[in-house]
Amino acid sequence: MKKLLIAAVTAMVTATPLGATAVAAPRAAVETTAQQEYVVLYVAGTAPDVAHSAIAAAGATIVSENTDVGVATVVSTNPDFAADADAQPAIEGTARNRIVGDVPKSRKASGEAGKHDPAEAEGRGGAAAAPLGATRHAPAPKAEPLASLQWDMQQIGATADGSYRYEPGKKGVLVGILDTGVDGTHPDIAPNFDAALSRNFTVDIPFDANGDVIDGPCEEEADRSCTDAANVDEDGHGTHVASTIASPINGIGIAGVAPNVTIVNLRAGQDSGYFFLQPSLDALTYAGRNGIDVINMSYYVDPWLFNCANNPADSPEDQQEQRTIVTAMQRALDFARNRGVTLVSAAGNGNTDYTKVLSDSSSPDFASVPGEVAYTRDMLDPASCVSMPSEGNGVIAVSSTGPSLRKAYYSDYGNGYVDVAAPGGDAYDTPTGDLDYGSQILAAYPESLAIANGEVDENGEPTVPYVLKSCDAAGTTCGYYQYLQGTSMASPHAAGVAALIVSKYGLPDWRRGGRTLFPAAVEFALKATATRTPCPSPATVTYTRRVPQADGSIAIRTSTSTCEGTRFQNGFYGRGVISALRAVGH
Repeated sequence: MKKLLIAAVTAMVTATPLGATAVAAPRAAVETTAQQEYVVLYVAGTAPDVAHSAIAAAGATIVSENTDVGVATVVSTNPDFAADADAQPAIEGTARNRIVGDVPKSRKASGEAGKHDPAEAEGRGGAAAAPLGATRHAPAPKAEPLASLQWDMQQIGATADGSYRYEPGKKGVLVGILDTGVDGTHPDIAPNFDAALSRNFTVDIPFDANGDVIDGPCEEEADRSCTDAANVDEDGHGTHVASTIASPINGIGIAGVAPNVTIVNLRAGQDSGYFFLQPSLDALTYAGRNGIDVINMSYYVDPWLFNCANNPADSPEDQQEQRTIVTAMQRALDFARNRGVTLVSAAGNGNTDYTKVLSDSSSPDFASVPGEVAYTRDMLDPASCVSMPSEGNGVIAVSSTGPSLRKAYYSDYGNGYVDVAAPGGDAYDTPTGDLDYGSQILAAYPESLAIANGEVDENGEPTVPYVLKSCDAAGTTCGYYQYLQGTSMASPHAAGVAALIVSKYGLPDWRRGGRTLFPAAVEFALKATATRTPCPSPATVTYTRRVPQADGSIAIRTSTSTCEGTRFQNGFYGRGVISALRAVGH
């Protein structure tokens, strides 16, 4: 995926020594009469007409509004809009979104589209000859064709002779995928996909304010539209997540953690893997209003990996923007959770202890004004710098394990931050530290993307070892699958177990149909049935990775992580590694 914790996904942080001096380069003051888009947060309890008047007085026009949480997207040509809005008693904060309109043609060829998380698609850059992981176990009778490659499901007991015997999930349980979209036509997703409830809350952004490619020109899309249908995924990340949760038992490919539950696409991410504030808010409140039981959020809200309330390296405007993101997201998270939605999020892929002093050199990762670039922010206080949604109140943060149950080399961690752990893959969790795609997570891949990326030949056969094909017994219906790794892949395993818990223990939802269970009860059951996993001994782990290079050589890379806590609660595993079998098998 291009993001992560989309990603999707959460992006890899390039660490700087914690004692180093911060090199601050806050966004330049740009005088422009271009139309700028903002997200405006109302003071809690403000009447809509009062807020509308305040927005107009500051020189903006409302484009869309979410009255559930008191937020509007507005456009303005007033270069002082943020300051003028801040002077309005009805407005609590603003966050700059983007320059509205195109950029000069000379700026449009500045690089590859999208945002990339180096951990998730590990090994694809010039390492096509890397071996595919060996089959871990023989599949149980009546298992799906690729079940033997699903070490992740075996790790948590989500198998034909495990949790499926007790509770494969119920159709009335709805799992929302807040991601880059879901390919609702994939044969290993379509049987469980609810097209009627699915929504797309995003609009493609061709370029940022610097002219760098984001989603690319809309006219290059197959439908020549900036708004994709609600069953489309032009990134692949959301489809992988949805498949992990709920691919059905249908004789093709794999089965998900909860193979009978219903998938609802609540697209909040761009094709490119960016996730912005307004779509996230709209997706969360939609989930709360429409009976979604569990949502998976494998991403952080751009453009700030860590939103700091008062970091001195940030300009006052940037500080206000970050405060606005945290407050608005928490309102939306609360709105959803108070209406029965269990919130699950990926912990992040930066191998960072979120409870210690932080460093961030990746933010802001999107240019909303010309000349804006990321800059290094050191010595960030974890008490006042938070990543959203994973550090939101009421959110279950999930770290990642490899096949050996070790914390994955890339996974973020922290005692008091991580709630539970789940299999997310670790390509170097091998005896020698060599790359093994089979140590990653296998799940559905949109056929259109596999073809566009040259990973399938003219006969429909995969050309790379990290893409597989599976067909039904008649050979008439086939689907494609790809290996990925990340906490973006760990989080949906936990979301799937949460869906099983709602399926087994939930009560009939007489108001909206299906079943329902208080999120606090789901979280309690998820943690109580997790397999207690202590810190390793010694507590500091050194990861050695033998990384294939494009020229055929091997680069040796090392990193470390230190686990703190007890067997019952620690920074690597939280309350333990989730278990589908323990959650519903007794």
